[in-house]
Amino acid sequence: MIFYKYQGTGNDFVIIDNRNNNITLNSQQVAKLCDRKFGIGADGLMLLQQKVGFDFEMIYYNADGKESSMCGNGGRCLTQFAFDIGIKKDKYKFLAIDGEHESLFAENDWVHLKMIDVDEIKNHHGEYILNTGSPHYVKQVTNIKEINVYKLGPEIRYSKDFEEKGINVNFVEQLEEDKIYVRTYERGVEDETLSCGTGVTASALVFYHNDFGFNRVEVETLGGKLAVEFDKNGEDKFKNIWLCGPATFVFKGEIDI
Repeated sequence: MIFYKYQGTGNDFVIIDNRNNNITLNSQQVAKLCDRKFGIGADGLMLLQQKVGFDFEMIYYNADGKESSMCGNGGRCLTQFAFDIGIKKDKYKFLAIDGEHESLFAENDWVHLKMIDVDEIKNHHGEYILNTGSPHYVKQVTNIKEINVYKLGPEIRYSKDFEEKGINVNFVEQLEEDKIYVRTYERGVEDETLSCGTGVTASALVFYHNDFGFNRVEVETLGGKLAVEFDKNGEDKFKNIWLCGPATFVFKGEIDI
């Protein structure tokens, strides 16, 4: 099987061109391909497939082999992959597990991905819960580089309130009015990732700086810089949400499965 490796601010993915619909993988095979010791190594695996009415369909699996909710950095990387294999367009329309998405290329070679609208941010004992295609818990911290994400993340992810379905956990420090630093413990990977697109998006919405109208929040992650642009249209109502950042080809290879 031929595969491709891409990364978006250190959030890395195995990508397979499945437009001929000839690749079928079970959860054990996906987990092995994503294993950093015995496989290729990645935070997740994506299949690019044909879909009537769309430029392509995105099928996404977490590193544990289970089909997952939306992955923002994955959607941006799959857009770059689509362009690289010859699906060349100014703007893309593709289908993911959480519905229809748009994506496009910006002048700085960043890939911009339109996320789903968000109509609710829940207050949870002073922290925040929202869904940006995947469920996220957002906790404000100070001295973020000193936080033990691998220890504190699971304490929330597996706590009584979230043990049934799990939740992604974001630790966020506000650096400036329109700039934040985000570190994320991802369910399904069960570790801190260098960047999480839906988590960065969720964190930016919580830390908006314009009460109404256009916002742009610059985001630092361990893997690099991203930005989130959106319109705030009312109390906890956000539309035209775009996750913006680089998406980079790493290598191509073959593997027996």
